Amino acid sequence: MSLSILAIDDSRTMRNLLSAALGRAGYEVALAEDGAEGLERFAQTDPDVVITDINMPNLDGFGFIEGARALTRNRVVPILVLTTESAPELRARARAAGATGWIVKPFDDEKLVWAIERVAPTGQTA
Repeated sequence: MSLSILAIDDSRTMRNLLSAALGRAGYEVALAEDGAEGLERFAQTDPDVVITDINMPNLDGFGFIEGARALTRNRVVPILVLTTESAPELRARARAAGATGWIVKPFDDEKLVWAIERVAPTGQTA
């Protein structure tokens, strides 16, 4: 069974890059362009892992993380933050909201897959 990944980013280019990289790794990929759409897709697709940007219109990554955690009281879906930001206070805020990990853009395909495999639910791979 392959992992399903929800990737949320307001940049079409970044969504395309993520979709291509994750697809090559054998994952099922769902995409959203901001945190609000991300919450809708999160509920619809029930992903195994989420990758989200922080700076997005409508609902930012912090809002998405808080909303997703509120929806899944009985299940902790790993949420990886993928962003150009690297400030320690933003990392701390993301962790406090419920993020599992932090990856700085631009991402390397192999490191992204490694991070996903590291946080993925036991027994599930690409």
